[in-house]
Amino acid sequence: MITITRQQARQFILARQGLIGAWRFIGKDGALDFVRRAGCIQYDPVDVCGKNAELTLWSRIRNFRKEMLWELLYKDRLLVDYADKELSIWPTEDWPYFSPYRENSRRLGETFDGLKGLKEQALDYIDRNGPVCSDTLPVEGEIFWHSSMHWSGNWHKPSPAARSVLEQLYTDGELVIHHKQGSRKYYDLARKHLPAAVLDAENPCRDEESFLSWRVLRRIGAVGLLWDKNSPAFLGIELNAAGRKAILARLAGEGKICPVLVEGLKPVFYYPAEDAPLMQEILDGTADLKPRMSFIAPLDPLMWDKAMILALWDFQYAWEIYTPASKRRYGYYTLPILSGERFAGRIEAVADRREHVLRVKGLWWEPGIRRTKKLDAELEKTLNRFCRFNDCQSFKTET
Repeated sequence: MITITRQQARQFILARQGLIGAWRFIGKDGALDFVRRAGCIQYDPVDVCGKNAELTLWSRIRNFRKEMLWELLYKDRLLVDYADKELSIWPTEDWPYFSPYRENSRRLGETFDGLKGLKEQALDYIDRNGPVCSDTLPVEGEIFWHSSMHWSGNWHKPSPAARSVLEQLYTDGELVIHHKQGSRKYYDLARKHLPAAVLDAENPCRDEESFLSWRVLRRIGAVGLLWDKNSPAFLGIELNAAGRKAILARLAGEGKICPVLVEGLKPVFYYPAEDAPLMQEILDGTADLKPRMSFIAPLDPLMWDKAMILALWDFQYAWEIYTPASKRRYGYYTLPILSGERFAGRIEAVADRREHVLRVKGLWWEPGIRRTKKLDAELEKTLNRFCRFNDCQSFKTET
C-alpha cells in the first residue's frame, strides 16, 4: 500500500473531479460525461445564484449553461431525477440498478387502504391528459404519505391525496418528472419518455450485497478519494461500520478500488482502480495541475465529506442556509472559493434577475491568503463567468 502526502491527495481529488488543469468537460456532452463519471449529483431547489446541480456542473464544464441540464433531463432524457444521495440527478442508463427501490416502494404502497384505486385513477388521467402536478391532478381527499424513497413512519399526519399518489407512482417507477417550474414538479408516464430497453432491463446486481457494492464504488468515484470512515458521502446507503469494511474489502479484492495511506491520517483511503494512471501521474509530478478558480456548490460531491475536507485542506465549511441569521458566521448561501489547489475563501453572491446584476454580498478570504493583483484578476474573471451563467450583465460588490 503506497503512502501519499496530503498535497498529493488534494491534487488527485481535484484532478479526478475536473476542477484543476485544462478543462476536461466541455458543453452539454461534457455535462453528461461528468454526471456519468460522478454517478449522481444532488438536486436542491434553492436558486440564489443557480441551483446546486447547475452550480456543480458550472464549476467543471466549460461553457456550461443552465438549459443544458434541462435538455439532458427533459428533452434528451439521458438523465433522470430520482433518489440516490437524497434527491439526485443520475444517468438514465442506471435505471435498472434501482429496481430494489421501486420494488420496495410498491410493496409498502400496498399497505395503504384505497391507494391502489387512486393510483389507477391517476394513471388513467395522466395517460389521457398528459403531465400533471399535485394541483392539477383531480384526486380529492387526504391520505398518509411518504417522502421520496423513504417512508416517514409519521402515520398520524395526512397529506393531500393528489400529492401522495403522485409521489407513490414516482417512487414506484410508473411516473417520471416531466419537467419542473421552479420547485414544482410535473409528472408523466415513464413509458412515454424512457426507452423500453431501459424500463424492462433486469437489474445487473444479482443480490443486495452486489447492489450495495455498486453504490459504494459509485460514491468513491464521485468524490475521487474516500476514507474508510462513517462518511456523509455514503448517505442513503444502509451501511454500518462492519458492512462498510466488508464491502470495501470486497471491492479491493475484486480489483475495483485501490487502497492508499495519507501522511498524518489514520484511515485507509480508496480510489477507483480505473484512476491508477492518474494517481501515478500525481506521484510522478506529471499531472496537469494548471490552476483555475471556481465557486463550489454547497452539496457538490467535493463537499460531501466536510470532515475529510477539513483533514486534507484545513478548510472548515458549513452550509448556513438553515442557520438563523443571527447565528450565521458567513452568509445565507455562501460558496467556497477554490483557487488552484487551495480553498482560498468563500463568497455570497446573489443574482438580481430583475436588474441583471450579480450582487456580491460577502467575500471572506482564508487566513494566510495574500491578496495580489493576480488573485484579484482571477476573481474578476471568475465573477464575469458567473455573471454569464446567471444571465447577469455585471457584478456589483456590496461588502
